[in-house]
Amino acid sequence: MKELQALLQRELDERVGEQNISLECRTNRKGVTTAWCRLKRIEDLLPCAQMVKALSGRLSTITASSREHARESGTHELAYHFDLDGDTLTVSLLLPLGAEVDSLTPLFRNADWNEREFMELYDIKIRGCLNPKRLFLDESIAPGVLDRLIPFSALVNAASTKTLWERILANREEGQ
Repeated sequence: MKELQALLQRELDERVGEQNISLECRTNRKGVTTAWCRLKRIEDLLPCAQMVKALSGRLSTITASSREHARESGTHELAYHFDLDGDTLTVSLLLPLGAEVDSLTPLFRNADWNEREFMELYDIKIRGCLNPKRLFLDESIAPGVLDRLIPFSALVNAASTKTLWERILANREEGQ
């Protein structure tokens, strides 16, 4: 753990500055280290991802959330989950509504699906997205419709599928 933590701390300090991050690491009984890095500035995401790439890391997935308190404060939270030779690094940041975040697709091709999903479902702006085509919803439905109409917890409940589409179609007819 101390080796990975020291490496991450050194690399992040060099690339984004110690004052712009918070880093925490834990190692379990089997020796697997999990690290969490919170970025204080959106513009530090790309240098952080470049660091992961330079360390031969890979992007596992990206998650976005818009919890009730985040919506009230006008932010989404993005979490980028990386694998570093069996250890994990989660890099998170708060993204103000309407702000843009750099695409990681030029570094990690598998970022494409997640970034497109965020643009469509949350209306998150991705700067430099290589393939901005929608994945799920018709082009006539406004971006971020699911974020506005139904909480994520209800969205992932399969029982809400009929209710979800009824709400989307009703709002579509109202011009939202």
